Order: sequence, then C-alpha cells, then structure tokens
Amino acid sequence: MVVGVALFALGILLSLVLHEAGHLGAARMFGMKVTRFFVGYGRTLGSFRRGGIEYGVKAIPAGAFVSIVGMVRQFDESDDDPRAMWRFPLWKRTVVMTAGVAANVAFGTVLIWGMFAFTPLPDADRLQSEPVRVATVSDRSAAARLGLRPGDVVTTLDGRVIRGWDSFTRAVRASGGRTLEIGYRRDGRPRTGSAAIPLVDGAGQLGVTADVPRSAAGPVDAIALTGTQTATMVTGAFAALVHLPERVPAVWNSLTGDERDPEAPVSMVGASHLGGQLADRGEWPSFVLLLAGLNFFLAAFNLVPLLPLDGGHVSVWWFERGRSWLYARLRRPDPGQVDYLRLAPITYVAILIFAAFSLLTVAADVVNPVLL
Repeated sequence: MVVGVALFALGILLSLVLHEAGHLGAARMFGMKVTRFFVGYGRTLGSFRRGGIEYGVKAIPAGAFVSIVGMVRQFDESDDDPRAMWRFPLWKRTVVMTAGVAANVAFGTVLIWGMFAFTPLPDADRLQSEPVRVATVSDRSAAARLGLRPGDVVTTLDGRVIRGWDSFTRAVRASGGRTLEIGYRRDGRPRTGSAAIPLVDGAGQLGVTADVPRSAAGPVDAIALTGTQTATMVTGAFAALVHLPERVPAVWNSLTGDERDPEAPVSMVGASHLGGQLADRGEWPSFVLLLAGLNFFLAAFNLVPLLPLDGGHVSVWWFERGRSWLYARLRRPDPGQVDYLRLAPITYVAILIFAAFSLLTVAADVVNPVLL
C-alpha cells in the first residue's frame, strides 16, 4: 500500500502545482510581471532563471506558489512598474486569478477522459447482449450439481439461444421446480447437461453470477461519458463544500473514539491513505476518480469569496468596480481601491479557521483513518 499512498500523494502535489501553473500561464499570456514559480515551501533546494522568472524547488513538497507583481497594490511597491497586475483590466486579472481553478477542472476532466478512453470498465451493454460467462458457482447449487465452473459460457437453455444476463435470469427464474437443459462452452468446446432448478422464494435459482464484460470506450466515445461524469462530480464538489461545516463535528468525534464517518471530510493525508487502499486492491479506476474529485473540490474551495483564496481576490476587485460605478452614478468621488489592511482581521480569522480545520482532519486521519 505504500506505493499507492506515494502515488496518490504525488498526484495531489501535481494538482497543486498545476493550480499555480494556471496562474503563471495566464499572467504570462497577458504580459504581467511574474518573478517566481516554486514547487514546495521552506528552504530552496535549487533554482534557475528563465525569461526573468526564477523557477525552483523547495524542501517541503506541500504545494507550489507563484509571485505576480502588483496582485495586491497596497503591499507591493509596483507603482512604477508598467507590467504590475493592478494596472491590467479587471477581466484579465479575473482570468489570471481563476486560471488555477480552471487548471484543476481541466486536470480532473483529463483524468476521467483517460480512464474512460483506455481503461476496461464494466460494460452493461455487452452484459445484456453477449452469452453469459460464469464468474462464480455457489456450493451445493443446481449449477454445482450440473458441474458448471467459473469461465464456462452458457449458450442455450432448453435449446433456446440465450444472450444477455437479464434474459438468462428471467429464463432461470421461470424454470423453478423443473429440470432445465443447459448448453454451455468450456475451453471452446460445447457441452450440455440437465439441472433440477429449485424454487427459492417463488423463483428458480441456478446459483451462478456473471463475469461482467469490460471494455474501454476509446478516445472519441469517452468524450460524452467524460462530460456526464465531470458534471456530476463538479456538482458533488460544490455540494460537499456547502455541507462541509455541518460535518466537522463528526471529524472531532472520531478523535474521541467514535467510528469514523466515511462521509466526513479528510485531509490530504487521509486522501492519500484512501488512494493507497484503492491501489492495493487494484481498483485503479476508483483511484483516478478520487484524484479527479479532489481536483474538483480544490477548484470549488478556491472560489470561496474569502481572502487569501482566489475567490477572495476576485470578489474584492469586482466590489471595487461595482462601488466605483455606483459612486459615479451618485456623482461622488471614486473611493478607489479597497483597504486590504481593514480586511486583515477577517483574513486572519479565515486563515486560522483553515489551519485549525487542516490540523483537525490530519489528526483524525492519523488516529482514526477512513477505511474502505
């Protein structure tokens, strides 16, 4: 499981790096001045300069950051810099600040598309259109007495060609209390046998389960599937964000011995542990979906209109624009930019809440982790 945990943690780091890379790419596209782009925090392990930007890696791989000159004019000596961010039109600044969100949504969407396009997944259409391949045979069942084995393919029932699991089960259920002649293939060779089908709760029962066919959708057909799945998961991410506060008590209770609620929030530590469990079971499609869902949640979370989140900066800028428009209509002087110092107490409270929540979920994920 260690490898799976490490892979998922690497996926989380990549998600955070792509978020900051979204800001970087949009800022450079519009010509804003970017000075640094680093992966990690703390002591610098190495860096290089290219195009006036310092790129580097720091010792603590807990995310990434990008420095754009003039993002907050009040705290940045950028009045003489023509490429300072605050000088650019509002729509361009908004695009830059939401580009990280777009990067996370894009990464999550690509992960889902790749899963549908190239990973063989259970195919319900083939299950209902192909002969039934036996997956398991119950002990002391009619199928066991007949001699059916996993891998056998049932082709006929009482001489009638059978295709599809639903057709197969309907025929078996209707045969309760009588003998059914079953045709099947084993290793490509046809065989036949008779089985007395018992009545169980008023219906016939053979005692087999189906080996569900698997298919990869392919690059083109995966597009529609990706759209549907992405819409569902993005909606779920916003719903999870809305219900986040009411689920915090369950996380606290898990620290005092209560059973961990699988619907309760988890930290990056807990998400990596879940990813490791999925990898250990070989459930790679679920591994990919979990990482995609994390990206959608990061996108939703960063849109919250509170500083220091991306949504907080955008909200302040649009408030400034709306206030300026209103003052102009009232024929009053433009009040100018919002005083970030007056917002500092709210910002500090938000940071403290985020930090406390992070510590709480990490502690719960260490003491009482979510188990699949």
